[in-house]
Amino acid sequence: MSPHPAAAPSHQARTTPEPRTTDLAVGGMTCAACVARVEKKLAKLPGVSAGVNLATGRARVLHPAAVPVSDLVAAVEGAGYTAEPVTDATPPADDRAADPDEGLRLLLTAVTAVPVIVISMVPALQVRGWQWACLALAAFVVTFGSYGFHARALRNLRHATATMDTLVSLGVVASFAWSVHALVFGGAGAFGMRMPFSLTASGGGAHLYLEAAVGVPLFVLCGRYLEGRARRRTGSALRALAELGAKQVCLRLPDGGGEQLVPIERLLPGQEFVVRPGEKVATDGVVVEGTSALDTSLLTGESVPVEAGPGRRVTGATLNVGGLLVVRATAVGADTQLARITALVTEAQVGKARAQRLADTVAGVFVPVVLGIAVAVLGFWLGTGAGAQEALTAAVSVLVVACPCALGLATPTALLAATGRGAELGVLIRGPEALESLRRIDTVVLDKTGTLTEGRMRLAETTPAPGYTAAEVLRLAAAVEHGSEHPVARALVAAADGPPPVVPGFRATPGLGVEGTVEGRRVRVVRPGAVDLPSGLREALARAESAGHTAVAVELDGACAALLAVGDTLRPGSYRAVHRLRGMGLETVLATGDGPGAARAVAEHLGIGEVHSGMSPEQKAHLVGELRASGRSVAVVGDGVNDAVALAAADLGIALGSGTDAAIGAAGLTLTTGGIESLVVAVGLARRTLATIRVNLVWAFGYNAVLIPPAAAGLLNPMLAALAMSASSLLVVANSLRLRTWRPSPAGNPRTAHR
Repeated sequence: MSPHPAAAPSHQARTTPEPRTTDLAVGGMTCAACVARVEKKLAKLPGVSAGVNLATGRARVLHPAAVPVSDLVAAVEGAGYTAEPVTDATPPADDRAADPDEGLRLLLTAVTAVPVIVISMVPALQVRGWQWACLALAAFVVTFGSYGFHARALRNLRHATATMDTLVSLGVVASFAWSVHALVFGGAGAFGMRMPFSLTASGGGAHLYLEAAVGVPLFVLCGRYLEGRARRRTGSALRALAELGAKQVCLRLPDGGGEQLVPIERLLPGQEFVVRPGEKVATDGVVVEGTSALDTSLLTGESVPVEAGPGRRVTGATLNVGGLLVVRATAVGADTQLARITALVTEAQVGKARAQRLADTVAGVFVPVVLGIAVAVLGFWLGTGAGAQEALTAAVSVLVVACPCALGLATPTALLAATGRGAELGVLIRGPEALESLRRIDTVVLDKTGTLTEGRMRLAETTPAPGYTAAEVLRLAAAVEHGSEHPVARALVAAADGPPPVVPGFRATPGLGVEGTVEGRRVRVVRPGAVDLPSGLREALARAESAGHTAVAVELDGACAALLAVGDTLRPGSYRAVHRLRGMGLETVLATGDGPGAARAVAEHLGIGEVHSGMSPEQKAHLVGELRASGRSVAVVGDGVNDAVALAAADLGIALGSGTDAAIGAAGLTLTTGGIESLVVAVGLARRTLATIRVNLVWAFGYNAVLIPPAAAGLLNPMLAALAMSASSLLVVANSLRLRTWRPSPAGNPRTAHR
């Protein structure tokens, strides 16, 4: 007996290492059953759990340190798939999974399969020798068109597993083989033969099942092609984030050695680099020389450019819109803010695989059950003394009628119709997860800059001093600002009417403003603190500051003539959209990188009660996490890179089409027109689409449940089974196409849809 029985557990608790997290890029997965098998195979390793995302082709594995990564890779390969640890050099899943011949294969399959289906199902078209012509066309489909199904089925066989590919391959091969038998030995090859029609498995040798042999791969290929197109868009967020960073940097050589343009990978912390006007800041750092204005809206959401001078920290990928800067690098590579945002988006996308658990489980059970039924039917018929032809016919009927064409088309056809209709209405839909999430949403987190507002600086208010007119002061100020590239200057120039007069003696003073001579008058446009403001203009300055606007003072011949307030303006329809969202029972929250004044002014105008200002991308994502932890189902609406993390972390990300590629790639819905007013349309379309998908799935499963028993009982011959299978698929497609005529209610009621 141990003298200290309690010591062992305590020591073990202290020495047990923390579990490690490893991401694997998994290749070869085609359906939810594949996902279930990879997860199950990894879970067999001691202490290992995994979540697999079919859309990204990634597996996030939690494993003890004692289980090496090589064992994880071997486990996935043992399930019949490829795997490799994810590194910075690993290509996105959509690039690795794309098959350049996929579209061509589908096109050639359709061209050869459609004539076989039509001729086989319409006796009036069956001219002399029709069956041999159909056999030649079908042979092409069975070999070339179905090659992928057969290859994956053989791979599954080697690993003693089965997926929907197995069922498709067996159905195609059985139908084609039986047709060849009927043509050669069953009398179906005689010229002038017309295929008889029978409701039961009559066993007559003159029956061909070529329409099943070509229809099955055609419908499934079509469904997978549509699904693949949506799936391959998933990596666009990460690619867009990667593209934001600078590719080269102008390195300042030590000891006055000049400058050298080098790849960004060669930049090291502590080195100094030059950023000229119009260039991106190469990486995070601190300004050591120069003053300028930086456009940080892509990363922070702040619409007003940030003044940068010596000692000021700057962020990589921000745009220099003013003067020349010399920056000392403080972080490079994976340590930069842009890299952290990219990592957070990746993590959020991988975490969504859990939502597909039920679908994975059902798919993993469906195929073995159908195969078991087909084998049982074959054995039963042979055991009761029936002929081999009748037994095989019944088994083939089960395989054909159970083939998952309708199941494979239920979601992608509805999505295709909804996507087309949504595009016409200004809504782009990523996939079924987005639609399902939108149905459950009760809280909408709204970004300000570029979402509720225009995202561009505009003249908001002109307050002239006594004795001056607003139009005249603005004309003179715009003339001076015409020589500046500062966003405030561009806003003043855009607000003035007519071409600007010539301005001799133009001079810009960084951090202060600009000045020049216009029509003989000395004009200065400077920050308000640089001049003595009359009382009326001081009140205008207070209004501008409370509204979050940027104010500049205009001085004419040494006297303060006006105060101009420049700021971001609300998008047309923002108030109506927020009002409708509240009317739909959705709570609205404002989260922005702008300061408290600008955020509070917009929230008060739109009637938004909960406001969060000055938020970084990480803080936005944290806010989303807190809302979800409190039991809310959260959608985030944004348009910038600063919103990408929150978009990916939310239950549903909604991006504006005018936003960045990173935001659009991380979002489940994209609103291309109408701003957030299109969100009301999106809710209605999503609910109608989800209802359509549910009906399609109920029909697809119900169709199998109703027709498999009569097929097993010999009451349904393979030709009729193929007809029923085709009819099931056509009904699913027809139901989905009804979405093409959907129209939103004029009142914006998401429950209403009109034909």
